Amino acid sequence: MSISISEADSVAVLTLDRPPANALDVGILRSLVNAVDEFAGAPPAALVIAGRDPFFSAGVDLKAVTHYGPEERREMVASVNAMALGIYGLPCPVVGAITGHAVAGGLVLAVCTDIRIASTGGRYGLTEIKVGVSYPIAAIGVIRAELAPHAARVLALGNQLVDAAEARRLGLFDEVAEPDDVLPRALQIARELATYSPEMYARTKRDLRAGTLNALRTAVADDPLAAGLGWLEDSAYRERARSALGLASDAQ
Repeated sequence: MSISISEADSVAVLTLDRPPANALDVGILRSLVNAVDEFAGAPPAALVIAGRDPFFSAGVDLKAVTHYGPEERREMVASVNAMALGIYGLPCPVVGAITGHAVAGGLVLAVCTDIRIASTGGRYGLTEIKVGVSYPIAAIGVIRAELAPHAARVLALGNQLVDAAEARRLGLFDEVAEPDDVLPRALQIARELATYSPEMYARTKRDLRAGTLNALRTAVADDPLAAGLGWLEDSAYRERARSALGLASDAQ
């Protein structure tokens, strides 16, 4: 199982469960998007999205991507866009239990949640430029909407991993906790949010995010990555990535 879904005191818990690092491949993205679609149709009182210590998610599985054909690569981009828009647009409270390292697409997933509790044991950052990966439109759109300009600049352009305290200072996270305390604290917050009026929570969240969501939903239809352009179709990129990962060339 790439994800698991459980319930604790009326709170739904979606746990990323793809060892060792919860890297995002086509399979886990399909599962995430399908689960989020179900939550959108029948919202729980609150939702917690968690990883498993020491990872939340290491982002896109570059080893898998280098083996994908054109259709799978396009599906990856479409699924990242659907994941970001789906989670960011859920009407119910969504709490991120950031149980460890959250990097690149894994950090994008974390930023899609409403309230974020992060592990002191993790490292956090946006490393897409460093590895030569373009952002799908919804991913960079959520980052732009949720982070202050200086934080987005430091993380997206600096490409450095930071610790939990620095990530909180930059506004990425609302609280930091020891690794064993992350999920219990996220559940505590989710249970409290679940007591609020679901109609008022959904309305307020919609009013805060409608402009961003509407613009991104329009933009993803013309995402050049989803159309098969950019790094996913770039054979030179794939060769660089395979070399960096110690894998055989596509030509072999």
